Amino acid sequence: MKKVLLAAVFLAGFSFTFAQETQGVKADPSQDKDLMTWYHKDFATSKVYGVNTENAYKYLESKGLKPTTVVVGVLDSGVQVDHPGLVKNVWSNPNEIPNNGKDDDGNGYIDDVHGWNFIGGKNGDIDVDNMEVTRVVAKYKPVFEGDDSTKNKANQAKMPEDFAMYMKAKELFTKNSVEGRQGVQTYTMINDLIPNMVRLLAGKSISAENIAAIKAPGDQKDAIALNVLGQVAQNPEFQGKSPADFEKAMKEEMKEMLDHFTPQAQQYDLSYDPRKAIVGDNYDDYSERIYGNNHYEGPDATHGTHVAGIIAGLPQGKEVQYGVASKVAKIMSVRTVPNGDERDKDVANAIRYAVDNGAKVLNMSFGKPVSPGKSVVWDAFKYAEDKGVLLVKAAGNENEDVTEHVAYPTNYKNVTDEKPLVNNVIVVGASTNKNDALRASFSNFNKNKVNVFAPGEQIYSTVTKSGYKYLQGTSMASPVVAGAAAVLLAYMPNLKPDQIIEALVKSSNPSTVNGFSDFSQAGGVIDVKRAAEYAYTNFYNGKSSEVKKATKSVKKTVKK
Repeated sequence: MKKVLLAAVFLAGFSFTFAQETQGVKADPSQDKDLMTWYHKDFATSKVYGVNTENAYKYLESKGLKPTTVVVGVLDSGVQVDHPGLVKNVWSNPNEIPNNGKDDDGNGYIDDVHGWNFIGGKNGDIDVDNMEVTRVVAKYKPVFEGDDSTKNKANQAKMPEDFAMYMKAKELFTKNSVEGRQGVQTYTMINDLIPNMVRLLAGKSISAENIAAIKAPGDQKDAIALNVLGQVAQNPEFQGKSPADFEKAMKEEMKEMLDHFTPQAQQYDLSYDPRKAIVGDNYDDYSERIYGNNHYEGPDATHGTHVAGIIAGLPQGKEVQYGVASKVAKIMSVRTVPNGDERDKDVANAIRYAVDNGAKVLNMSFGKPVSPGKSVVWDAFKYAEDKGVLLVKAAGNENEDVTEHVAYPTNYKNVTDEKPLVNNVIVVGASTNKNDALRASFSNFNKNKVNVFAPGEQIYSTVTKSGYKYLQGTSMASPVVAGAAAVLLAYMPNLKPDQIIEALVKSSNPSTVNGFSDFSQAGGVIDVKRAAEYAYTNFYNGKSSEVKKATKSVKKTVKK
């Protein structure tokens, strides 16, 4: 699910909302070239927990290794495939003739040149869809809380797992549907008060001193506007702005907030279901795989385009942004995630499509609290494992322990399980460029079930309309790891997913500050160069691993 990191929808939380979005950003981040590329830094020399991108390439090339292209599937909201910073690194299906209306490669998908869209159809593309809790409540409320109490109790006893899922979904549905309405009300009110704020400034710039000097107004709206101004003045990004610049920035912020909350009216509407009219599949048939269209971007591909740039973006024009695997990766766009929650059927089919079409790494920057079709997704995980494909999954943005607040899809059947269902999934938390606050305040965590951390705050990358933007979230950390995995695979194509995971975990740069070592298996932030050294030493030359002995078949492959 695409998420905006909001601390609260109430006015009292307004200043902290901004802090979440912009904390640590320098005076003019749009001109700060160092900030734009901070996540590539070498920790050993800079003491900033970057991932040491350039030295990884230097090390691998120093060993005489030659890279092969690695296809990375981006299972997301879509990708602007003609973005100037991405277009040279977009995958093209070699067996498909573009735009001839035929299924040239016989895979069932017509004109799938750069990927596929599983949330579209002949009648267009899904933009806003339900949350999964909405779908669960709509489906099971008549079953467990219908008019016949006797039947209700019988169904509850007969379907205990479904009933437990329903009760969890109902609780979240009730809470979040209210939050959405309140969010719209709050940010609409603030947006309407922007002219009042500008008038109260009386030509003066934003500062605590200037705002403190404003005489308390008698008008209620002006009083609320002054309160908001006082909170905004605490935010470094707004300090010193002229009234005109303040007005522009506030309108942009309020638009983002309203764009986030307004769709919730549909996401939490029990009667809203765009699936049948747009996609046209039989949604209840999880075995159905041929549906969708080749609209790689869709209505809003901001999230997916940002993710793609972190993996394989290329500098262009005056832009210095580049992806971790920019020298070796090609992006396959598999549109799976709407403005709402992804559906299990689409996730499973997206995984299979990407695997079947040659992707060796899949990035999955999404998650949700309930999953009716989790077994179908787990089957797809197993399919990818059998094909030697690595799945990279974001840990989630709720600032929670993932064993206490599960975010599907998971690689564990139960949170109490010691071993995962498959060995090809790596779960990623988000780190910052601040050593004394290395875990991003929003990032989920767990010592055993989150594998690694990677940069996920203040990440500059490509977005739609051929633009660039800072975003944050474990959604941004996951593609850093996907890019790192692609680099290792490009130079050492015989690496297995579990070997890549081990290399990234065992070579991470550790930190014990503020308990960071307890937030993941690695206890640190990934370092691509150190991971390359580990993989080359332990696996490429057929040497034994600390966790698992390299198999004879791997040794034979390396010696050939």
